Amino acid sequence: MSDLVAIVYPTEAQAEAMRAKLFELQSEYLIELGDAVVAEKTLDGKIKLHQIFNTTAAGAASGSFWGLLVGILFMMPIVGVALGAASGALGGALTDFGINDKFMKDIAANIKPGNAVLFVLIKKMTTDKVLDAVKGSGGTVLQTSLDHAKEQALRDALAAAAAPAPVKQSA
Repeated sequence: MSDLVAIVYPTEAQAEAMRAKLFELQSEYLIELGDAVVAEKTLDGKIKLHQIFNTTAAGAASGSFWGLLVGILFMMPIVGVALGAASGALGGALTDFGINDKFMKDIAANIKPGNAVLFVLIKKMTTDKVLDAVKGSGGTVLQTSLDHAKEQALRDALAAAAAPAPVKQSA
């Protein structure tokens, strides 16, 4: 079972930086992500989703390939590519995997303009090592499906940046 975490950041750049950090942790096999999306609320109040995988573009590319093959059979490769790309793009646009787009837009609608929410779908993770890696990165936990202990540990790790480092005094 996957866990969903939504963390609010003051800027889209900070949310993107955290997403990049999570991808780095994934390459080290410390976390397995199902999806990671940044939802930005622009200054004019519109919600923009920055997803890792564009299903419309992927559908168009796949549709073009298959359309070309079918078009060659009927001696109309250009028509086949065009019809394949159009149908593939439509199919890709209607496909949604990972975190539901409507859910993310509804949550992001409640944040301040200029802020961004990082939505992460976690399949599994080595909790202690991931929390150490994100410690002090800022952000505010908005919503999770984690149990209370893990949620509090995440909140504490993100908030650790607010605590100043102790100053050593020389004797």
